[in-house]
Amino acid sequence: MAIFFPICKINNIFVLLSKYELILVKFSITVLLTVMCLNVILVEAATEQTATVKEDSLALAINTQPDVLIEATRLYDNAVGTSNAASQGVVRSEDLQSLPLLRPGDTLDTVPGMVVTQHSGDGKANQYFLRGYNLDHGTDFATLVDGVPVNMPTNAHGQGYADLNFLIPELVQRINYSKGPYFAGDGDFASAGSAKFQYRNSLDDDLADITVGSFGYQRALFAGSTPLTSQGGDKNSSNAATSGDATPMLLGAVDLLRENGPWTEPEGLHRFNSLLRLSDGTSANGWSVDGVYYEASWRSTDQIPLQLIQSGQLGTYSSLDPSDGGDTQRAILSGEWHNEDEQGYLKASAFVQHYQLQLWSNFTFFELRPATGDQFEQVENRNIIGAQAAKGWVQSLSGHNSITEAGLQIRNDAIHVSLLNTQNRAPFGTVSDDLVNETTAGLYVQNDTTWNDWFRSIAGLREDGIFMDMTALAIPQNSGNASGSILAPKLSLIFGPWYKTEYFFNAGKGFHSNDARGVIGKIDSTTGAAASPVPALVGSFGEEIGVRTEAISGLQSSMALWSLNSDSELVYSADSGNGSTSPNGASKRYGLEWDNHLIVSSWLSFDANMAWTHARYSTMNDNGSTGNLIPNAVNKVGLIAATMHHGEWSGGVDTRYISEYPLTQDGSLMAPSASVTNLRVQRIFTSELSIQMDVLNLFNRQYYDIAYAQDYQVTPTSSVVPSGVTVHPGEPLQFRVTAKFTF
Repeated sequence: MAIFFPICKINNIFVLLSKYELILVKFSITVLLTVMCLNVILVEAATEQTATVKEDSLALAINTQPDVLIEATRLYDNAVGTSNAASQGVVRSEDLQSLPLLRPGDTLDTVPGMVVTQHSGDGKANQYFLRGYNLDHGTDFATLVDGVPVNMPTNAHGQGYADLNFLIPELVQRINYSKGPYFAGDGDFASAGSAKFQYRNSLDDDLADITVGSFGYQRALFAGSTPLTSQGGDKNSSNAATSGDATPMLLGAVDLLRENGPWTEPEGLHRFNSLLRLSDGTSANGWSVDGVYYEASWRSTDQIPLQLIQSGQLGTYSSLDPSDGGDTQRAILSGEWHNEDEQGYLKASAFVQHYQLQLWSNFTFFELRPATGDQFEQVENRNIIGAQAAKGWVQSLSGHNSITEAGLQIRNDAIHVSLLNTQNRAPFGTVSDDLVNETTAGLYVQNDTTWNDWFRSIAGLREDGIFMDMTALAIPQNSGNASGSILAPKLSLIFGPWYKTEYFFNAGKGFHSNDARGVIGKIDSTTGAAASPVPALVGSFGEEIGVRTEAISGLQSSMALWSLNSDSELVYSADSGNGSTSPNGASKRYGLEWDNHLIVSSWLSFDANMAWTHARYSTMNDNGSTGNLIPNAVNKVGLIAATMHHGEWSGGVDTRYISEYPLTQDGSLMAPSASVTNLRVQRIFTSELSIQMDVLNLFNRQYYDIAYAQDYQVTPTSSVVPSGVTVHPGEPLQFRVTAKFTF
């Protein structure tokens, strides 16, 4: 019980919020504090909750707890007994529908402790932060959509590049997330954690959503599903997944978007996104086949010098190179099959994917090439084929319920990746041009045994191997091949529950792969000097102790104390010399996360999530710089949210906070803290029509999505600014109104 008392000081996290912003969230915080500290309202709330238990034979055999349905509120999966770590959990579709999203990638903002931003145009992959990592565009955080990996190794822009702009949030059934390298099923890029998106098989109703908003925002989403036979006929996805009347189901969606954003140079974003899914069967036995096609084009306002904004020489939303931007395409064909019974289960999936990216960027302006400017083009054309299979055996181990799973994951990327010097998107020089073939394979085994009614163990072992082959067309001396392997043990111990409280210990080794060009290349493509090779695979090791409790009726709370050490740190190199990522020294991180979900009544709930992180390089004065701070490592993150569903009205409000963070290793330059409040209100008018209004950045706070310390030169004749600060501003107050039609 004592671990809950500090929540009375929750306002400390928001001390930097302006007084007028606290007016809106004051009621939410007051109710939250009153309920948690005095436990008065909870007594009434407890009488309003009912639980519906659904359990099949396999779930019983492996001691997996059933979902809990709280009457008149959203399904909530993160109760005691539903996870293998205090930091592991599920985000349901109800969470995504209650709160507004600026971009599709902001769905990951629902993962406690994660921050999603953007340092360029909205067609580019987001910038991610978690557990003191500047994850850049996806390094060290693995993302999958219906079993298809999103992260791109040896990407034109950054290692592990994870572009989620093809996601359709309204179709997401759930997000299974975990943090730390503790589970054998997670491989490359999953050191800090992973998120697995699962789409629906069907919709309750066909829908047409039409949205208009500030800055030329226009979106149209059309989606529907239909059974292909006359049997069954229930379109509800959860019913179709569990009933015996399952029938082949066809689901389709088209998502169209145009917007200009607040930028002085209109973004001109055009996006076309589509999904077609054919599925059959139940959650125990079934299959699905998906086809996805996505394309987007945009002009981007990249980060600009903070000094010019502060002096008034440049507008907050201005650009120094209006020809920056990008084009991208993605096509996926994937399928999965699953079967389970009392003896075990078998799951298999496979996919093929074609991916293209053209990205024009200019981060140093005129420092390297005053005559033409420093713009560069990053190009890739990629074909991916992959598959995975997992076999589980339900058994008795010395008289105890036990399940053993063995899995195989394999993937091949055939990549043509290039870096060109450009002016106004016109190329005039080739820096590098490479053909890369990269194959990764992972084999794992994991055992989950329930030893008694208060102790369970999960032990796993994973081995991954990688083979890279590169043909360097521009610099033939850089051609060659490389390989690597890594063995990763995993262990989780789960104790309890006692008094509706359980305890966790988790430990494991993880890894990320490095860019093949950095592993194989012998000559630096920009300087001509000898290159320093990096290993193909870089290891990490993490540990965590945690607790999850429902000792206070109506409150689900978890706390995790964790550490994570990496053998090498990947950082973004914001210059036109390479425009990619480069390795730095080893790092050590530890921190504390505290997540709370409070059900006040059948129609009102609150969330309060906080994360503190201490991040440092392992060696003082490493990387040729003074100090040991890790640039762009955010050390405090906070969220307070309230969601409401009452009659015809629903909606939510959330306030997100990130603390200041260092931009340089010695801490001489710091990025300011930021807090943003978003609001959603929806009213149902008829069974066919509802209206939804989103207010983003409700209090019009001026903040920066990202800041960097770097050299730059703003004109051909000006002086180079050493160790300057460039920023990408967050978007200002804006409104979006959606008319939602169902059929």
